[in-house]
Amino acid sequence: MSKSSFHGSVRLESDSLGTREIPSAAYYGIHALRGRENFPITGEAVSGALIEAIAMVKKAAALANADASRLSAELAQAIAQGCDRLLAGELHEHFIVDPIQGGAGTSFNMNANEVIANAALEALGAEKGDYARVSPLNHVNMGQSTNDAVPSAIHIATINKLDSLLAEMGLLSAAFADCAERFKDLIKMGRTHLQDAVPIRLGQEFNAYKQVCNRDIERIAWSRKELLEVNLGATAVGTGLNADKFYVERVVTRLAEISGLPLRPVADLVDGTQNSDCYTVVSSSLKVCMLNMSKIANDLRLMASGPRCGFGELLLPPRQSGSSIMPGKVNPVMAEVLNQVAFQVIGNDLAVSMASEAGQFELNVMEPVITRNLLESIKIMRNVFA
Repeated sequence: MSKSSFHGSVRLESDSLGTREIPSAAYYGIHALRGRENFPITGEAVSGALIEAIAMVKKAAALANADASRLSAELAQAIAQGCDRLLAGELHEHFIVDPIQGGAGTSFNMNANEVIANAALEALGAEKGDYARVSPLNHVNMGQSTNDAVPSAIHIATINKLDSLLAEMGLLSAAFADCAERFKDLIKMGRTHLQDAVPIRLGQEFNAYKQVCNRDIERIAWSRKELLEVNLGATAVGTGLNADKFYVERVVTRLAEISGLPLRPVADLVDGTQNSDCYTVVSSSLKVCMLNMSKIANDLRLMASGPRCGFGELLLPPRQSGSSIMPGKVNPVMAEVLNQVAFQVIGNDLAVSMASEAGQFELNVMEPVITRNLLESIKIMRNVFA
């Protein structure tokens, strides 16, 4: 447990490794500071969706611990208010740890515990760092471990991001359907091996694009379902050690209410804590989708090649000048960026696969890199489809 004392513009916080100065205005504490110093890896901020998801987890835990009479109503309400500030988009700048970190996400979990504890102290009219009154560990983290709190947050953040992606993909499918109808009477040369084959309607090609897009939507939506099972209540290794029994029975119900998602406890908490195949299934569905989309981008680039010496079958909307040396040249930049997003998603999927395989015994400690790559894939896919 960290302890604090106050000296003007800084406060001193102590842990088992020693004492450090923390800016008095900071909501983070010594554990987040050490995490930032230990892991200057990407220079990126933790995803806002993940911050909001961990706030939901901490709020659910506080309310469930109050339900179990393990936490006073006053403390539970103060912690909930701190979580609500994160859910409103406040205080995210006080999450200072890198997305890629050792410790299975402990630095992120402690960063969240500290920010919420200090926000709760503020709600109670106390000074930041007064951890005897609201403790990041004993109160905000009550009944939890990094190993169940963080994965539960990952599930929620991923679901919410997938929902946004699926909405954009629905619009993409509709656009393919519109093109299929508009071009239904336009006959062009079909090609195999990049050689002339037999005639085909351009509308038939776009209808095929719609069909594969719809299958991708179905695959991603199916993979999303597995994330509705969370291991909150498992604590360190899935046995629920140090968590009140009534809390364990209540906490996922509370989390479902707060998140608005039909979450349920995973059938086997040990299984839910040690295995990460749910992430590899989602990542794989994203990879398959982008393989298909990259193939479509290739088709569009070839059909739009020219204008004088290429296929010249499509006129893609001009988006920017294409050359600093050839006046009037316009390139298929949107199809090209779709290819590049596909390459990145494929690479991210490989990292997710390797990290999933690297789990040992009761925990996969590589979930930070899984989360970072998974959320990046969803983000860039949504952006390129928008």
